[in-house]
Order: sequence, then structure tokens, then C-alpha cells
Amino acid sequence: MEQHRIVSQAEWIEGRKAHLAREKELTRQMDQLREERRQLPWVRVDKNYVFDGPDGKVALADLFQGRSQLIVQHFMFGPGWKEGCIGCSFAADHVDAARQHFEQKDISFAAVARAPYPELAAFRKRMGWDFLFVSSHGSDFNYDYGVSFTPEQLANGEVTYNYRPEKLEGEEQPGVSVFFKNEKGEIFHTYSAYARGDEATIGAYAYLDMAPLGRNETGPNRNLGDWVKLHDRYDKDAAPSCCAAKRA
Repeated sequence: MEQHRIVSQAEWIEGRKAHLAREKELTRQMDQLREERRQLPWVRVDKNYVFDGPDGKVALADLFQGRSQLIVQHFMFGPGWKEGCIGCSFAADHVDAARQHFEQKDISFAAVARAPYPELAAFRKRMGWDFLFVSSHGSDFNYDYGVSFTPEQLANGEVTYNYRPEKLEGEEQPGVSVFFKNEKGEIFHTYSAYARGDEATIGAYAYLDMAPLGRNETGPNRNLGDWVKLHDRYDKDAAPSCCAAKRA
């Protein structure tokens, strides 16, 4: 860890005030960005997507659970996998705490993955999640929303992911999509984000980003893959590790 300057309280206050001005500027920019997001055009969803859930076959409309807005986490869990993606699980760990609040604002949540439903249900139970988790196995949903790719697509080279050509190795990728259902029952796709686009949903990062060492993702992956585990695999009795070098 690099040595930080040690200063007087008065000098620290001046530096903090200067940084606060930058934070306020970014806050205003983010408010504007969020408003622009809400003004994006919508696309009507005409395809009849069917999922497998705890009550059997359900349509996309059913995932709204009586509300007008739906957030879908595209969860990386392919057929035959032993367990879900670590990063997707990291994000999913934050959902239930937030869900008790955002459901009061007319928003429902569902995680969707391609693995057959019994595999998802077993993993959901293991993780202790209460949110709706459904399977799109046999459906075009994941492919249409740009988070799943066939072996043939990957073998051909570049695929479109996160709105640009990418060379990917895995058939499953992360993302989040948002939908609106009007009083007529019409469904519209309003927004999707991929890759790091859903980081705002990960509350643990907000805490890490305030801490002196930040995310400190200094391993070979330079991302959460260097340290995040499925929460039932953390060693609760392990002593804190020594500080790694600060990421450049």
C-alpha cells in the first residue's frame, strides 16, 4: 500500500471541500443521465415468452406480479452447470433487502437463467434467496436480449454484446433488462445494461468505494473474480488478509 500524505485537519478540510465540489458535479451529471434514460424510446414486446417457475409455466406478463414495472436480472446459469455465476450471485445477494422497498414503488424483480428450473430452485434455496427465479430453458428470451449465444455463434468469431462486437468465450453473459406493462396488458422493453452496466445494483461496491483501499481488485482478473465467492463459501473464521498493493 502506498504511503498517503499526512496533513493537518485544516488542510484535510480544504482538500475534502475541493473533492466535494467534484462529487456534487458528478451527482448533477448522474441526475441528468438518469432523466435521459427515462426519456429513451420503448420497444413493444410482441413475442410470447414462456418460463418455468415455482408454479409451472408462466408468461413474461406474469413476472410483473401485478405491478407495472419489471426488472430482470439476466443470471449466468447455463444448463448442466453445478451452480450459478459468482458475479451474478454477488449482485443477487443485494436484491431481497432492496426488494422490500422498491416493490412499494410498483417494481417487481425476477432473475432469469437458461438452466432448467429444478437446478435454479436448488441453487436459490442453497443461497437463501426469496426473489422470483425462473428458467428460460427452451425459450429465445436470453438470445433475444443478448445475453446467451450458441456455440456456432461463438465459433464464428465476434458476436454483439453490450451493443458492440465482442469476442466472447462463454455462452452466458450478465445483464439487466427493464420492462413496463400498461393497463391494456401491453409490454414494452425500456432499458437494458450489460457487463459493468449493472454495478449500481451492487451495494457492497458502494461501501468498498468509500474505503481507503477501494475495491482493491489486484489479482489476475482485475475484477470481482479475484475475491468474490458464493456467500456460503466465505471462511467466516479466517483472519483478514494482508493489504495488497493498491491498483494502479
